[in-house]
Amino acid sequence: MRTVVLVEGASDRAAIETLAAVRDVDLAAAGVEVVAMGGATSIRHFLAQHAGNDVRLAGLCDAAEEGWFRRGLEHAGYGRPRDRCDLEALGFFVCDADLEDELIRALGVAGVERVVEMAGDLRALRSLQKQPAQRDRAVEDQVRRFLGSGSGRKVRYARLLVEALAPAQVPRPLDRLLAHVTAG
Repeated sequence: MRTVVLVEGASDRAAIETLAAVRDVDLAAAGVEVVAMGGATSIRHFLAQHAGNDVRLAGLCDAAEEGWFRRGLEHAGYGRPRDRCDLEALGFFVCDADLEDELIRALGVAGVERVVEMAGDLRALRSLQKQPAQRDRAVEDQVRRFLGSGSGRKVRYARLLVEALAPAQVPRPLDRLLAHVTAG
């Protein structure tokens, strides 16, 4: 049976694929395809496109987009998921607040800064932190803003941060999603 994992964007796909590689899991050999939808509002379209015989669906979304996933699953005939437990039973997992937040909490700000420094971007992060709009923000918010700015930065750092995680640090949504799609 083929499994299609629906995710909001390319950074989510990169994180899942990187975690699989770190754990020596060959997603293609396991029949798993990770599809970046270009945003949660596309969930209904992608559920309809991929649902069918011999296709098992799973997914990952941000907390703010959870409602889109619930309504999309209900519309597609997957029942009426009332809460995250119901979503997880269907194979859909929620990042609190988003993937970047999960990774920052997992590694801690100092851990993220070490990764940024190793990637040669610490000067750019420090420059962002000095900007008037950023100075009074919490350092976690500054780091999150940094990860989300710049062309390709979210995808690049999704990979780098997942690679930096110790096994016990893997955020629950990523861990549970990979376990779900590779089980059995």
